[in-house]
Amino acid sequence: MTDRWMNPYVAGVGLGLVLLLALVFAGRGLGASGAMMRTVVQVEKTIAPEHVDNNAYLARYGGGEKSPWDNWLVYEVVGVLIGGLLSGALAGRLRVETNHGPQISKKTRWVFAVIGGMFFGFGARLARGCTSGVALSGGATLAAGSWVTMMCIFAGAYGLAYFVRKLWI
Repeated sequence: MTDRWMNPYVAGVGLGLVLLLALVFAGRGLGASGAMMRTVVQVEKTIAPEHVDNNAYLARYGGGEKSPWDNWLVYEVVGVLIGGLLSGALAGRLRVETNHGPQISKKTRWVFAVIGGMFFGFGARLARGCTSGVALSGGATLAAGSWVTMMCIFAGAYGLAYFVRKLWI
């Protein structure tokens, strides 16, 4: 079976149109970290609702009767997850596997993936947004800060890649 991939130019135009529609209808661009933050607040609200109510930062997202998931970003990310799953299933690329280099185990790969995800999520909260928001939304508006940020992110990733390359090769 040959892999069926979407033409990257068509996919790029489609992504651009989705971004344009988000800007027109929602008044803001795309991003994923806001949905993750709201999910964390929902979990915390389930465990310790009084903490969410008494913390000014968390209360903005889900204090009192307010639901943290009552935001379009949550539905955007859910749609991306469902769309990716559906796309993989329709193209016959849906598999449960852990890709890793020959010199490390699956467990080590998962540990480093989780640690990397935690660092990235923490950085996204510090920066008040994720790379998808910076690259897509800021880059599309030709914001110089977005372009500089993306170049710094890529430079940092390439610089770090040398030290963690054994995880893949």
